[in-house]
Order: sequence, then structure tokens, then C-alpha cells
Amino acid sequence: MNILSIGNSFSKDAQRYLHQIARADGAELTCVNLFIGGCPISRHYRTMLSGERAYTLEINGHSTGFFVSLQEALLNRNWDVITLQQVSHESVNYETYQPYLNELVAYVRHCVPKAKILIHQIWAYEQGNKTMHETLGFPDQKDMFLALKSAYAQAAQEIRADGILPSGEVFQALLANGIEKVHRDMAHAGWGLGRYALGLTWYTVLTGRNVDGIAFSDFDEEVTPQQIAIAKKCVQEVAEKYRS
Repeated sequence: MNILSIGNSFSKDAQRYLHQIARADGAELTCVNLFIGGCPISRHYRTMLSGERAYTLEINGHSTGFFVSLQEALLNRNWDVITLQQVSHESVNYETYQPYLNELVAYVRHCVPKAKILIHQIWAYEQGNKTMHETLGFPDQKDMFLALKSAYAQAAQEIRADGILPSGEVFQALLANGIEKVHRDMAHAGWGLGRYALGLTWYTVLTGRNVDGIAFSDFDEEVTPQQIAIAKKCVQEVAEKYRS
């Protein structure tokens, strides 16, 4: 399966372990991320129009050091899945998605007509994050999650997406099941458990496979056996609601 994410650091987090998780389960996924830090959908749209080689090309969780344009990436191979997402601080407001999302999706479908398009539902910030409280005005991170969940659902419906990758809902489930910290800097996913849970989520939603028996453990930061068990439980429960 060939997966291309038109994203930013949040898709980078989600893809860090995805290829390796698949290999540990005997599957072969080629995972490519088009990275621009802090990139909103509006900027993806502008790079589409300009043809600029603005994206750092990341393959299977690692940067290649090469820069590519959106068109070059889309035409590079026969993609099975294309993922799209909004930048985190704008993800709560659907008005920031349009008209850029519709135009971007039309272009993607023109270039790669057979690919499935999935919306990547990103996650809320950690409680205490100043941007969430002071700029976005959310008193609780649960409120931010509900707002972005609604916006992503609207986006998926608008573009007739083939599915949603529920990263945000998995993070909420982890917090509800006793995991105290899933972020590394109050915004991005933790190097170990956070990124691991995201990889499991994408893997099971995209392939339909159960993650319980996957023995992958090559983390950038220690993840305990108890945390692995909780992550697998949460991912399976959430994915059942979203798996296409």
C-alpha cells in the first residue's frame, strides 16, 4: 500500500512508526509525508498553484533531504491513499478549510483518480497550552477536541472522503484510560507512546488488521509494556468506529 500525506508536523508524527509497525505485522506500506512545518490547507493550495518545490520529502518516517512540488509527489507513483489535514490552531474552525480544501481535493483527484482520500483528524493540545486557552479560547482541551472533531467531520462530508483517521479521538481515549501524557511539548505527539498510538491508529484503519499481536517496540523514547497494552486497547476501540 502506498500512502501520501499532504501535511505538516502532525502527519510527520503520525507516520514516524507506521512503516515499521506494518513490517512487524508482515505488511509492506510505503509511507510518504510532504512536510512544511505549521502548514495550513490554504498554503497547500498556494503551493499547488505555484508548483513550488516547497515540501521536504519524508519516506517511511525519515527525511530524505529532498524538496518536491505537490505535483511531482502526486505523479510519482500509484498512490492508494492520500491524507489531508488542517494545521492544528486552525483545525477548530471549518471556515479556514474552505474554499482551499475543495480546490485541493479536486486537484488531487485529477492527478490520482484511483486513490482514496482520507481526512486526518488531528488532536487537541495538552491542558495548559497557552495558544489553546488564550488565543483559541478553550478552557479545557476536551472542548478543543470536540470543536476540531466537528470540523473534520464536516470536511470529510464536504469532500466525500473515503474515511477519517481518528488520531485525535485516540489521544482522548488514552487520556481517559490513565495515560497522563501523550504530548511532548503540549502540542505535538510524544516521541514514544504518542507517535506509537498514532501509527497503530493509521495502520488498523487503513488495513483493517487487528493490532493486538504486533510486537514492534523500536521507539525513540521508552514505552512501557503497560502503556503498549493501553494504546492497543484504545486504538482498537476507536478504530472500530472509523474503519472503512
